[in-house]
Amino acid sequence: MGRFGKKGRYSCFGFLAVLVLLLPYAMARGSRDGLSAMSGTLPHFLQEPDDAYIVKSNPIKLRCRARPALQIFFKCNGEWVHQNQHTSLEHTELGTGLKIREVMINVSRQQVEDFHGPEDYWCLCVAWSHLGTSKSRKATVRIAYLRKNFEQEPQGMEVPINGMIVLHCRPPEGVPAAEVEWLKNEELVSSIEDINIDTRADHNLIINEARLSDSGNYTCLASNIVARRRSATATVIVFVNGGWSSWTDWSECNVRCGRGVQKRTRTCTNPAPLNGGAFCEGMSVQKSTCTSPCPVDGGWAEWTMWSVCSSECERQRTRECTDPEPKHGGRLCDGVALDTDNCTGDLCIQADMDSNNDVALYSGLAAGVVTVVVLVIALTLYRRNQSEYGVDVIDSSALTGGFQSFSFKSARQGNPLLMNSSMQPDLTVSRTYTGPICFPDSMEKELIPEPALFDPLPDLKDKVHSSFMVSLGVSERAEYHAKVPSQTFPRGVVQEIGGGGGTLGGRGKSQLAPVQPALVSSMTTGKRPLRTNGVFGHGGGRLVVPNAGVSLLVPHGAIEEDTTWELYMSITQQDSSALSDEGQEILLSPEVTYGPPGLTLSCPVALTIAHCADVSSEDWNIKLKRQAQDNSWEEVMTVEEESTACYCLLDTQCCHLLVERPGCYALVGEALTQAAGKRLRLAAFGNMEPNFLNYSIRVYCVNDTPHAFQEVVSVERGRGGRLLEEPKTLLFRANSFNLQVSIQDIPQFLWSIKPFTTCQEFSFTQVWCSSQSPLQCAFSLERYSPAANQLSCKISVRQVKGHEQILQVYTTIAESEKDTVPFFTQSDCTITSQTGSRAFKIPLSIRQRICATFDTANAKGKDWQLLAQKLHIDRNLGYFARQTSPSAVILSLWEAQHQERGDLDSLASALEEIGKVQSKHSTSADTLDHISKTIPSSDSIMNRSSEELDTNHT
Repeated sequence: MGRFGKKGRYSCFGFLAVLVLLLPYAMARGSRDGLSAMSGTLPHFLQEPDDAYIVKSNPIKLRCRARPALQIFFKCNGEWVHQNQHTSLEHTELGTGLKIREVMINVSRQQVEDFHGPEDYWCLCVAWSHLGTSKSRKATVRIAYLRKNFEQEPQGMEVPINGMIVLHCRPPEGVPAAEVEWLKNEELVSSIEDINIDTRADHNLIINEARLSDSGNYTCLASNIVARRRSATATVIVFVNGGWSSWTDWSECNVRCGRGVQKRTRTCTNPAPLNGGAFCEGMSVQKSTCTSPCPVDGGWAEWTMWSVCSSECERQRTRECTDPEPKHGGRLCDGVALDTDNCTGDLCIQADMDSNNDVALYSGLAAGVVTVVVLVIALTLYRRNQSEYGVDVIDSSALTGGFQSFSFKSARQGNPLLMNSSMQPDLTVSRTYTGPICFPDSMEKELIPEPALFDPLPDLKDKVHSSFMVSLGVSERAEYHAKVPSQTFPRGVVQEIGGGGGTLGGRGKSQLAPVQPALVSSMTTGKRPLRTNGVFGHGGGRLVVPNAGVSLLVPHGAIEEDTTWELYMSITQQDSSALSDEGQEILLSPEVTYGPPGLTLSCPVALTIAHCADVSSEDWNIKLKRQAQDNSWEEVMTVEEESTACYCLLDTQCCHLLVERPGCYALVGEALTQAAGKRLRLAAFGNMEPNFLNYSIRVYCVNDTPHAFQEVVSVERGRGGRLLEEPKTLLFRANSFNLQVSIQDIPQFLWSIKPFTTCQEFSFTQVWCSSQSPLQCAFSLERYSPAANQLSCKISVRQVKGHEQILQVYTTIAESEKDTVPFFTQSDCTITSQTGSRAFKIPLSIRQRICATFDTANAKGKDWQLLAQKLHIDRNLGYFARQTSPSAVILSLWEAQHQERGDLDSLASALEEIGKVQSKHSTSADTLDHISKTIPSSDSIMNRSSEELDTNHT
């Protein structure tokens, strides 16, 4: 059906002519059939044509039904449809007897496509009766389709919890218009079941308040009678930003007496960050100053008058502990509150039996006193006879731990762990700990008299010796102290120290305190000793745990004259108990103990402990803890706070502590943010397996402290392993991501890996909380031929979404044990203690002049503060202020900080700078200028002989 041609028009006119001729006949017949039933009625449409859509190439039907109707014809796009294209049906309605006529036509896709009018293709019906005609509604016919591409697809988004989610969707163009539905994880989203969801707004999906359950993959689904289309999937993540919990109660004041610090904490758990939400901003620790009342020890008041003599010949008097009364936890008075006395001068007569008992008692007491006197005299004579040999000779069985003697050995230079010494290590990507390792093995003991104490006036000359440069390996002369010799002792050997004998507690005694048993078995099992001993006197000295990054500096004068102490240091090997129960703290250093417990010192000692924390940012809360007598751990101080009980100087790789109480100390840390990191030391070792075809590579990841790495060296010494690459350092962040170790670039035609596993992984908790046991993973390689004696590969160690470090392996495979050169060529250090002037960089004479100059109050009274400022030790000045000699303590801390890499040029420069600042005070300025010029430089010590130093440095 469509537009008619010329021939079609003629046919239509003929049809109309026939219709006109037949109309009277039809009207007459109709009047006969239905006039009696209903007269004067126009045709009424019982069914009008509906709008229709052509799907693909299938034609559609248009239908009309009317009563009473003699004829019904369709008219499309203003033109009549030919009669032979109509299908008609006719029947009589039973109730009324009227004629009902129904007509249908087909409309094809081609007819609709050929029509080019101003509007859509349309059709209507025209019905005739004897009274007239009626027209139906227009029905449009359109070709249905649905395009493939969405006009707008939903986009993935991240929204905070309780935020609004709006996903936009504009379906593809289509006829009829497409309907839109939403799928979440392939399930239909219904706004009827969930009032929080609205899908009615212009095909968009709106979630008014986002919940965690709303996270998922969303898809927009468009469909009509032709097809169904899916949009790209949009991922919606509902995240939770971290929120602070409530503050805990304020802790107790960290000092028992006076002004201190108290703190409170909070955690990022209200709520905890989820799905990438932001970590809480701000600090998790808040500190405040506090004041604790000082304890007042009780004191006795005066005795009362004696009472009247009783019948037992006794009189009494009393006193009370009220002068003052004990307060705030102070101690009660020592002694008795009741005193009795015989008021007759022991002339009171008792019964005979009591008298006999008293005589026997007094006789026994007299005999005991005589025996004790004889023993004391004999012991005194014996000790005087032994005084020619130095200190008292004590059987080692009397101590809880004995000493071990070792031969003196010189340490090889360079890195003895590398298998091929000709290969230069890549020092640009690795860091080596610069803390104390061991002392040079110098046996020269040339002694010269020590100069007397210097006056701070500039006209006196200083005799400066280069013995303080022992770390440079130059044989120098040591200062000699008449009472305590200045020498270097081998580890574990008790040096006989001259001096007069004396009774216990008197001057000249040698206080060899009982110590824990030495770890003798460590030498047989391949482990390095974890304990060292040394005997120290008034001259002070230095004690070192070999290759562990741990040392102890005892300043000159810390021990009383004519007194010696046996000091020890040890490192705990067991699992740490210093961590809190909350599980948020990790151990950053080894647990170091120094003693003996009864050690008495006149000034603090400097304890140096290596740590593995990355202190370049403020993402750590680092604390110093000490083990109490009941084996529990107490917090001494937080590194950032100021304390008068302890001083902490935190460097990049070690911590220098000024402590007065012996005990066990450790550094622990709590990560405040995910950016906090700790250093890991990475090392790869390898050796042939017994069949000479398999080669084993072991990769270790340990805390970057010398002690932790020595544990690995001890294990590999027993296995016969080789160090394949210079150890390197990796920064491991507190971001909860794991550590992956993979092997790469294996020669494919020479080697194969077993069991075909090239990547291994450590969980975050394993790496972050590891302290004692080293983490290890192993790769087993098999060579196809014994002739393949070269192995090269790369080992990648990386934290997921973090830093990466590459260990380059290039080694030659030895066929037999005799061809193998072990990398453990360096023997254990045998010298772990130095005493006297050889242990210090600053000569004693210069140290005394500096102290005398800066400890003397000037017009402002802050000379030692200026010294601390120029030496960059100007934090927590309150600690120095309570010392008898602040300058001496500052210099001791400088000594500990510069024990390896430092020289006296920086000290001389600081003194010269201070002299310029105080140029208005001529006396002090001249003194400082003179002192700075008397300090020898490192170059002068290296290039000049001892005689030149004695002549030129005054």
